[in-house]
Amino acid sequence: MTNTSEFSIWVRRTINWAVTVSSVILCSILLLTRLPGMELLGIAPNWLLIWVVAWSIKRTAFQGAFAGLVLGLVQDGMTFPEPTHVYSLAIVGILTALIQKQRYIQEDFISVALIVFGMAIVGETVTAIQHSFQGSRQLAQIWTDHQRIAICSAILSSLWAPVVYYPLNRWWQWCNSMEQS
Repeated sequence: MTNTSEFSIWVRRTINWAVTVSSVILCSILLLTRLPGMELLGIAPNWLLIWVVAWSIKRTAFQGAFAGLVLGLVQDGMTFPEPTHVYSLAIVGILTALIQKQRYIQEDFISVALIVFGMAIVGETVTAIQHSFQGSRQLAQIWTDHQRIAICSAILSSLWAPVVYYPLNRWWQWCNSMEQS
């Protein structure tokens, strides 16, 4: 009985990790894809930011920071690493985890979309600050571009957030309920 129980727990955990890693890979691929109707003023949804928010909503600040760190490194590996995406995604993971969800979150879709909207603005602001410190462009141009990029990214990312959040949240809830039983 014990071997069967231990085996089924191991299988569930392995499948859970496979689903989690597969969803990161899918979001990474979508980050590079420009499908028709998914752009606003040349800006696409930030799929990895959406994933970090979906992951961090029901996790600790450390887990959110770690997810942001890892996905920031993934995004830096796929794109130009300066400015780095590590800072913005780690901060997004920490802030999302620190939100008092029981107090503020009532409806999943709406609250997740609002959280993603705010976190996209935070993430783009961190990136703009990094551009400012680099000094490669004029500050006025950086902050003018920041406004356009932040609002477009926030709108698109928040609209697409339920597409990532809903299936992953259901999956993670199911895995947690199976481990507790």
